[in-house]
Amino acid sequence: MNRGAIAEINLPAIAHNLKTVSKAVKKRPVIAVVKADAYGHGCIEVSKRLIQEGASSLAVAYISEGILLRGAGIGAPIIVLFDCEDIDNFFDFDLLPVLHDTTTASALSRVAKKRRYTIKVHVKIDTGMGRLGLNGKHIIEDIVRIANMEGIELAGLMSHFSDADLSDRSYAAAQLKQFNMIREALCKKLKKRIISHMANSAAVLNFEDAHLDAVRPGLMLYGYSPLSYNPNPPDNPPPPPLEKGGKGGFESGGHDGIINSESIILIPAMKVKTKILCMRNFPPYSPISYGRTFITKRQSKIGVLPLGYADGYNRLFSNNAEMLVRGRRVPVVGRICMDLTMVDLTEIGDVREGDEVVILGQQGNESITAHELAWKTQTIPYEILTSIGSHSKKEYIHES
Repeated sequence: MNRGAIAEINLPAIAHNLKTVSKAVKKRPVIAVVKADAYGHGCIEVSKRLIQEGASSLAVAYISEGILLRGAGIGAPIIVLFDCEDIDNFFDFDLLPVLHDTTTASALSRVAKKRRYTIKVHVKIDTGMGRLGLNGKHIIEDIVRIANMEGIELAGLMSHFSDADLSDRSYAAAQLKQFNMIREALCKKLKKRIISHMANSAAVLNFEDAHLDAVRPGLMLYGYSPLSYNPNPPDNPPPPPLEKGGKGGFESGGHDGIINSESIILIPAMKVKTKILCMRNFPPYSPISYGRTFITKRQSKIGVLPLGYADGYNRLFSNNAEMLVRGRRVPVVGRICMDLTMVDLTEIGDVREGDEVVILGQQGNESITAHELAWKTQTIPYEILTSIGSHSKKEYIHES
């Protein structure tokens, strides 16, 4: 048996989610964010499907991710959000850099002149994220200077919201106001319209004014809404997302501020599964795993699974999570090991070694979501998807 888990990626679900985004933003161009291996879903297959379904371009974090997509034969525009280290690669692989300073712009211009080539760029403005981007009193002058550099064509202007879930839009509104003031001033100075984009998944759902000329969703494409997750969990877990329109569909809608006040159905695209490696029978008062943090209280049937924290299954799930076996929830017991995890199968009847165990996703009428796992470990669903997904072998479902 191979170690670890298998991530089953439902490409029709991703296609559905993209169409949902497109409808919500009234068919504005969608820049599909596929950084971090498409949030653990596998950037090559996911990117191919997104472009096939109408995404206008792709966004990655680093040049190496763009090169990987080009090597897979993907010819769509690829925006590199953060990395400007090896400038020649932008030309060699036809990638669009996002510029954060005038120094990099000058270096890019020099290479463009040598190559006798005009390269399209996007410029990022720091409106309050405090990470990357132009800021200070001379933003407009700096961008005009970049736009006038030889070999550079200013193709886009962007910024990024500080509040990923936009639960309180006051700061986001201030960011958007600053961004709009800058882009309007630039359009007057440059006497042309610049394609502008700022809306992440939360803004697609919850901030129509931020849709601008294009949107830049990430989490939504993979079937989750950032609006239904509280990054600071209360003492009691939140209710599960509402279901509508079929199994696994998450509903956001009917609340103040949700776009068009319509239900938006997202379908999670990742199911993570493994198999039972070994079955053990223990009498009462038997310790399970390191530190004896779980002691059986009865005659118990324990399943040993071939994955652990080395496979992206967080050690914080020790005695603190459930999995699905034969359509029923079973608790994780004992500490998660580097290579193994134990579950209590005592309540499950006919179960055998080799049976499927679902870590994330649906089995029968039960489901475990990235929101649930995130709440268990006081993190965010982004981390759950990228950590478990990136450590799992991939299987792709191409048709519904």
